[in-house]
Amino acid sequence: MRGKDEFVHYSPLPSNPSPDPSNQNGVVILPACRPPHVLRHRRYLHWSASFFLILLLAAATFFLYPSDPDIRVVRIHLNHIGIKTHPKLVLDVSFFLTVNVKNRNFFSLSYDYINVSVGYRGRELGSVSSDGGHLRARASTYMNATLDLNGFQVIHDVFYLLEDLAKGFIPFDAETRVKGNLGLLFFNFPMKATVSCLVYVNTKNQTVVRQDCYPESLG
Repeated sequence: MRGKDEFVHYSPLPSNPSPDPSNQNGVVILPACRPPHVLRHRRYLHWSASFFLILLLAAATFFLYPSDPDIRVVRIHLNHIGIKTHPKLVLDVSFFLTVNVKNRNFFSLSYDYINVSVGYRGRELGSVSSDGGHLRARASTYMNATLDLNGFQVIHDVFYLLEDLAKGFIPFDAETRVKGNLGLLFFNFPMKATVSCLVYVNTKNQTVVRQDCYPESLG
């Protein structure tokens, strides 16, 4: 311990001291911190944009995905029916049908034909076809068809026909087919649709008493 009157020698500080790497003060630069509400707002905008994009893609798929045309048999009328048993079992029948074909898509449909056929117990008796045509987007068209089957010999299903005659009702199969193409920009998508109807005809008063129609799925 030094006394009160002792002299202490101090060395002067250099005017421009050289930097000493071992004695440098480190400076850390921290990134600017955003307030929490700014981060929440950015996340909200990101989620909103993602949800809107998914919604837009789903809507585009719903409206632009090609759908088969919708076919409906709006009217079936029996013009006449006659059965001859001598010398052979012969069936004479005439139908008048009105068919509606609707294009459910948001682009045009060009169909090659509309075909209507009538059969009995899975066997086709006859058919009639219309010429091709063009349907605008979301539009529909009607086709009237008269199908005359005169002198058709019933050979394979003669026992079923005799049984149906005894009951007074004959079930006929009516099938309507449409085939065509859907045009979207530079692409064409082949389309076809079928609707089948089971038509019950009263042989006594020659009227259609019931009809059950349903679309068929085509692979």
